[in-house]
Amino acid sequence: MDNPRPEKVAVVDEVRERLAAAEGALLTEYRGLTVAELARLRQALSAVGGDYKVYKNTLVRLAVAGGPQEGLAELLTGPTAIAFVHGDVSAVAKALRDFARSTPNLVLKGGMVGSGALSAQDVTALADLPPRDVLLAQVAGALAAPLRQLAGLFEALPRNLAYGLAALVEQGGGPAPADEAPADEAPADEAPADEAPADEAPADEAPAD
Repeated sequence: MDNPRPEKVAVVDEVRERLAAAEGALLTEYRGLTVAELARLRQALSAVGGDYKVYKNTLVRLAVAGGPQEGLAELLTGPTAIAFVHGDVSAVAKALRDFARSTPNLVLKGGMVGSGALSAQDVTALADLPPRDVLLAQVAGALAAPLRQLAGLFEALPRNLAYGLAALVEQGGGPAPADEAPADEAPADEAPADEAPADEAPADEAPAD
């Protein structure tokens, strides 16, 4: 089999580098869009940190093969363009969603954020999220609350983003309440944890996402 032509190798390298540098990549089908509509879409995406590019599917498949974005390969059917995200992923998703509402020839296909795959429904859910600074403020405010109180927020997020935010919360932790004794010291008026008072049952049984 002949080696790929240098220009094809250059495109494959370009796609790979763009994916590695982007916060995410959202894929669309653009069949039927006019040149003027594509220009308007590129302008709308550029305003929110999106870079809309059209590549041959075969070259994109080569670029993602064996890499963290390999999941994009299954979306590469029909005329496909990639919106590379440099900034707020939800803002780019919203721009795509809004444009698709007014121009039905643009079809959301899915994408990836990091190594997490997104369906078309996930992209729509992203579009419904508040801006990044508002979302981060909501998460920061919830760090002091029990984790169960975050369930309502997580239910509104695509699965992979919810996992990421959960990891962020767990890593953030929080200060221990001031009225609690340190874990390695037992209060003076209580029996040590390894000794059960004579009139109480042993603590080897626990009370009955």
